[in-house]
Amino acid sequence: MSLGIVDAVVLGVVEGLTEFLPVSSTGHLTLAEGLLGLEVDDPAVTAFTAVIQMGAIVAVLLYFAKDIGRLISDFFGGLASAPKRQEPGFRLAVGVIVGSIPIGIVGFALRDVIKSGVLRSLVTVAIALVLWSAVMLLAERRATQARGEQDVTVRDTLLIGLAQCIALVPGVSRSGATISAGLLLGLDRVTATRLSFFLSVPALTAAGLLELKDALGEGVGVAPVLVGSVVSFVVALASIAFLLRFVAGHAITAFVPYRVALGVVVLVVLGVQAL
Repeated sequence: MSLGIVDAVVLGVVEGLTEFLPVSSTGHLTLAEGLLGLEVDDPAVTAFTAVIQMGAIVAVLLYFAKDIGRLISDFFGGLASAPKRQEPGFRLAVGVIVGSIPIGIVGFALRDVIKSGVLRSLVTVAIALVLWSAVMLLAERRATQARGEQDVTVRDTLLIGLAQCIALVPGVSRSGATISAGLLLGLDRVTATRLSFFLSVPALTAAGLLELKDALGEGVGVAPVLVGSVVSFVVALASIAFLLRFVAGHAITAFVPYRVALGVVVLVVLGVQAL
């Protein structure tokens, strides 16, 4: 498999733009890989796309450095002090840890399936883009947005973490799944989005580290991996800032027309090619 610098730049841009928007980064990466003439089920390609997510994760760590630092402080403070264990900060920190467990278990258990490319067919991506759009519409319709970050419980983060597992199906969107779950639980849109970011750190970091050796071992090369990760980081940083501003005043259903249109176009093109 030959993956050059231009390929790395294109995929880095796609990853950075779509990782945190509710439009499915894996789905878009699969489409981009196809357009670039890459084999989407090639182990090296699969590993490469997982590794460049690390760039997006570094962007989250930088953007939310103070928040993450506070979560760590609240967690260890709660371990040392019973009164602090009753505070919202400790509860949120524990919640993020608990909410990260499901994707770790499911992702590791299905690692071979994910790497095989069985789920990464264009048909799967297109159908998931359309079907999960209906869930996003339902989530916004039923959203009360009556609860903020101080009201988040461990149960909330566990359920959101379970929803994150659904995003292992390309086209669903990890952020689309987690934000929708948060809205259905009565959280306000900004809180649900911030939780989506916090829960992304353990999940994507673990996936990237697991695939790093495979990506280099499959002959991708250090240069494409570094370029893709750096580009992903820069673009993701801008994407995070945009999304947080956007959800403060807009429903996530604003992304539904694009998702549905893209899914339908892909299905039509595939149908025409099959004739």
